[in-house]
Amino acid sequence: MYRFEDCELDLRRRELRRAGVAVHVEPQVFDVLAHLIRHRDRVVTKTELLDEVWGDRFVSDATLTSRLKAARQAVGDDGRGQRLIATVHGVGYRFCGDVVGEEAHPDAGASLPPVRHRDTQEIRYCHSPDGVSIAYATSGSGPPLVKAANWLTHLDIEWQSPIWAHWIDALSHGRRLVRYDERGCGLSDWEVTDFSLDAWVEDLELVVDSVGLERFPLIGLSQGGAVAIAYAVRHPDRVTRLVLVGAYARGRMQRAATVEEREEADLDLRVARVAWRRDDPAYRQVFAAQFLPDAPRVLWEAFNQMQRATTSTDNVVHFLDAFAHLDVSAIAPQVACPTLIAHARRDQRVPESQARELAALIPASVLHLVDSGNHIVLHDDPAWPDLVRRIDHFLVAG
Repeated sequence: MYRFEDCELDLRRRELRRAGVAVHVEPQVFDVLAHLIRHRDRVVTKTELLDEVWGDRFVSDATLTSRLKAARQAVGDDGRGQRLIATVHGVGYRFCGDVVGEEAHPDAGASLPPVRHRDTQEIRYCHSPDGVSIAYATSGSGPPLVKAANWLTHLDIEWQSPIWAHWIDALSHGRRLVRYDERGCGLSDWEVTDFSLDAWVEDLELVVDSVGLERFPLIGLSQGGAVAIAYAVRHPDRVTRLVLVGAYARGRMQRAATVEEREEADLDLRVARVAWRRDDPAYRQVFAAQFLPDAPRVLWEAFNQMQRATTSTDNVVHFLDAFAHLDVSAIAPQVACPTLIAHARRDQRVPESQARELAALIPASVLHLVDSGNHIVLHDDPAWPDLVRRIDHFLVAG
């Protein structure tokens, strides 16, 4: 914990607070600020900052300048006053505020897992018929694998995210991975009005056509599974194999069968709407715990930071409503390709029963349950090697 003026920089929680109120900063801005404060006894060169925050990735000086500007704004400084972050022309930058440091308690929690610096990804854009700009990325080399977009992705941030980086590594290994940000989040347009399954499937069609793929395996995680199912049904001649991880055929409102279940689902949705609009940090902790119950608290914070940087609060509400009402149960039996359905046994966000329902609906499917409670299986989760091995074997067999 570092304190200066009316600010607190909490490294364990990855949170900046001013006058006790959390200030939203993007992960790279936070890392720039943290590195400058840690090394406030000297001038930090531009090269050192670039290496520390971006590793082997090439970024322009303009990118660094924009992150420094955002860091200054976050702590109440600016480029003219330079009261806290000073520019040493021709050399670099120095944090010159009075800082009080506080050591973390030994039991404060685990540290973030290291993220390996990997080869660069290629990010490009395509444009939907309704004028929405969709960002997509390719990484790795070999036969293609397409990943349908899922909950709040960000092609740039997730590249080194402790939540998603190991997924990118595994899916890109020996393959050319194609992934994209769905409309409304990440590097794609945020100003959208159509949050529907049809729009999401059409965006997937657009990305696939832009990359120039004819036949390929398709993977869908969480609600991305419904998008992948719908695409596979529309294009049976193009999808060779289908992988569904933590997926479901029916959203929570759709699968509520009793009065009590409908009331519970409706209450959950209404609370989520209010909490996200209020930017309630307590609720975000509960939300993260549903996705990653087996993870240390520091990863809950990383998950929360990424979600807040990925889209607007209004869009989160639209997404939650749309996901709750998803239903591909009527078309799932039309999936014609071999399908692997992988699911965490103790998944709290999407119960194991939803995987069993998918397996019963899709004719050429195989169900594989992994021993985890995490909706997003993490790199150090004992279930992770088993999950990767099963996906690899399934794709290689195709």
